Amino acid sequence: MKLLAGKVALVTGAAKRIGRAIALSLAEHGARVAITYLSSQQEADQTIRDLAEQDVEALAVRCDLRDPEGIDEALAEVISQFGRLDLVVNNAGVFESVALEDISVEQWDRIFATNTRAPFLVARAALPHLRAVQGRIVNIGSLGGMHPWATHGHYCTSKAALHMLSETMAKAWAPEISVNCVAPGMIVQGEIEEAYEHFARKTPMQRNGTADDVAAAVLFFATAPTFITGQILTVDGGLGLS
Repeated sequence: MKLLAGKVALVTGAAKRIGRAIALSLAEHGARVAITYLSSQQEADQTIRDLAEQDVEALAVRCDLRDPEGIDEALAEVISQFGRLDLVVNNAGVFESVALEDISVEQWDRIFATNTRAPFLVARAALPHLRAVQGRIVNIGSLGGMHPWATHGHYCTSKAALHMLSETMAKAWAPEISVNCVAPGMIVQGEIEEAYEHFARKTPMQRNGTADDVAAAVLFFATAPTFITGQILTVDGGLGLS
């Protein structure tokens, strides 16, 4: 029996990379899946085709997650298409490397608008629909939200804020909704550069993570008892222990 049969999931920023892997994993387990994208329409179209191969209904919605009205319109389209919403995965994120003293106000605000503000806005828009079905929220944080990375100050701070937001949501919206967070470490796809090999050697499990590792953690929270809430699950092969 498919664990998510009859459920509807929304995964933000899921045209490619980790979000795509999450969407495909949820569909494999029976969920109907909506994804958002901003500029990656070609990749989003391919992901929708791949989701359809799982014999589930799928929808791609273009949405600028920095725009509250755009988020409301995207949620309305999802509800119009599927009639319900059981799971929100706030995956969309921005990552960049900048020396701390060189981060501009615009860079700081851009990172927070996507990494912290958008998950709040999406969750708030989805709240009445999730409450109606005792739904779930899974936010995608980062190992960088737990450990300071000197050249990623704005990114680390935005993800640390998202971790706290996840815990706050879990407390504020219980018992109707469970809220958890997955915090990936070094996740690689495709050809592995020497810099990533360095991290693999530092990792107790002796490899970097994959998008499928993150998707498996999301699936756990999507199907686990709702009594599990307010948790931040690090998916890093033990890298954060070093």
